Amino acid sequence: MPIPVVNPKAQNLALKDELSAAVQAVLDSGAFVLGPNMAQLETEVAKACEAKYGVAVNSGTDALVIALAACGVGPGDEVITTPFTFVATTEAIMIVGAKPIYADIDPTDFNLDPAQIESKITPRTRAILPVHLYGQCANATAINEIAARRGLKVIYDGAQAIGSLHDGRGIGVYGDASTLSFYPTKNLGACGDGGMVLTNSDSVYKLAKSLRFHGQGDIGRDSTYTYEHVGYCTRLDEFQAAVLRVKLAHLCEWNEARRAIADRYIEAFKDLPIALPVPKPENSHIYHQFTIRFAKRNELAAKLTERGIGSKVFYPSPLHLEFAYRPLGYKPGDMPESEKAAAEVLSLPMFPELSAADVEQVITAVRECVSELA
Repeated sequence: MPIPVVNPKAQNLALKDELSAAVQAVLDSGAFVLGPNMAQLETEVAKACEAKYGVAVNSGTDALVIALAACGVGPGDEVITTPFTFVATTEAIMIVGAKPIYADIDPTDFNLDPAQIESKITPRTRAILPVHLYGQCANATAINEIAARRGLKVIYDGAQAIGSLHDGRGIGVYGDASTLSFYPTKNLGACGDGGMVLTNSDSVYKLAKSLRFHGQGDIGRDSTYTYEHVGYCTRLDEFQAAVLRVKLAHLCEWNEARRAIADRYIEAFKDLPIALPVPKPENSHIYHQFTIRFAKRNELAAKLTERGIGSKVFYPSPLHLEFAYRPLGYKPGDMPESEKAAAEVLSLPMFPELSAADVEQVITAVRECVSELA
């Protein structure tokens, strides 16, 4: 049987009875938007990530937009971020009217390199937006120190990192806000789209909550049809909230399964001429992806496909070189580590439902294919 890179269907089938009951309960309740499941999910996810507040929204992208806006980022501002990530990170900065300023990555973990940040700061810099890529936290300690010293906001994109730790603490501890994605293939995935803003700031929470619902808020009278801000319409529906509450109970177990698979891969591949993921000692990696580096990446992917083993490139082009962002003025060579990573990375099958036999099949195929190409 072919083995895919991800398989959300397997997870949903394993939880079919629980998920069906949760969805039926929502149907029976008649409460579909801004309902009790959403409110409970906000509390439960915030607690799991060690944040004071959660604000559930329609997607991880919307979570970034709302978080940036709630932190006061807007037209004329600059936001320092990574070019080696999913497009939503840059896209959200531009949606709020700010300008992304790219800083290169640390090649050992693919995350924003703190050593590259300070040279990018200008009088227009308002915030730093790191990404916890592939399930490993960025260096939040170093980034927060820079931000505090330079008077900047920090918003962490945690779309791929729910359940990961930095210095023993959850991702909700760090920065002015963090964001999550509940896209179906995430470690905590919905059966549709969803996202969340996490924060420990009362003011960021209040504004984020208002912005997600057309800027509605209490300005001294009944808040219905009263508007404090120009907002958005980005509310997590009750069906997705109910599904996510069922799945949240299994998240720790699933993340442990991912770590066990990663440990087996690392042991099996340690003698091969490929670069393996490097969990930093201060981090607890939750392996949203298991990403290797290999100079003949495309050839390896093709050979794995022939053997029925899925693989995928996250991400084949750093954002500073994408057509949509050419007006920002970057050129090839500006972000050498990101550009080299984009040419070499390859993600192997990684999901909790992989059986021991599946894992061994992947290992055998990778070893054979790398040996043929080495």
